[in-house]
Amino acid sequence: MLEGLPPHRPTHILRLSTDELSARAMTDLLGEMFDPTETAVAAFEVEGTTTWRLEAYFADEPDEDFVRELIRPIIGDQADEAVFDTIERQDWVKASLEGLKPVRAGRFLIHGSHDRDQIRANDLAIEIEAALAFGTGHHGTTLGCLRAFADRLKRGRPRRVLDVGTGTGILAFAAAKALRSTVIAGDLDPEAVWTAKGNARLNGIGAHLRLYEGPGVRHALADRTRRFEVVFANILAKPLKKLAPTLTAVVADDGILILSGLIERDVPGVLSTYRHRGFHLARMGVIEGWATLVLRRGGAAPRVVARRRYAA
Repeated sequence: MLEGLPPHRPTHILRLSTDELSARAMTDLLGEMFDPTETAVAAFEVEGTTTWRLEAYFADEPDEDFVRELIRPIIGDQADEAVFDTIERQDWVKASLEGLKPVRAGRFLIHGSHDRDQIRANDLAIEIEAALAFGTGHHGTTLGCLRAFADRLKRGRPRRVLDVGTGTGILAFAAAKALRSTVIAGDLDPEAVWTAKGNARLNGIGAHLRLYEGPGVRHALADRTRRFEVVFANILAKPLKKLAPTLTAVVADDGILILSGLIERDVPGVLSTYRHRGFHLARMGVIEGWATLVLRRGGAAPRVVARRRYAA
């Protein structure tokens, strides 16, 4: 499955059945053409067939003729078969909850209220219900970050953690649950911050979470030179490149950056940008085409760089 980050308030959807290559090409094209905070594209194989389904979610009513002409060079007259429909808010939340199964990453368990009985004695359980800000833990980017953090915990407990672009708060909650110390988290979207606050109360970690509203690290809580031993930034390739100077500035000398929101083709460009800021690749994981990078401050990477291609 290939997918983009869902818009916070989807109101319209495009659906189209096609072949794999066309679905992948249209996913890339629509993802490049539209604002990622207002539009998301998903492509997935229909079980038991060779057919792929493309779905594009829009925060506002799209220009249907424009979208059809945009994809026509890829699929020809099949563009006329694209179906546009509206989405009611309650339908979106219901759809987001359907099929939501518990997700594990090390000791972390991400679950909905309907799966509380799946919690084991030693689990660090995080309860998240579908919300209008992205993040249920099922997307390869979030899951990749959780697995990278679980790996970091094997080598000790970081004291200061920052989550940039926190969304529903999963990564910040994981750090707070594991460390039982204050975690800083921020998002430029006030609705995401509001959602994260509610989820923090639900998980009983409000006392360990300090949230801010603002872009990147542009806030007194986050803009602290070389302070944080772990910095999460699960965003997208373009903003990750733009934020490189400020993100790298707040990482402690012995700290790590955990970056995601990247499809595999984005990786070389992002690595180049951060290499110019003095960071090298320590580890890379891939889940369903989405890459998660762990970067460290210092010179060239070791001769052998650990890479993992994770199954979903």
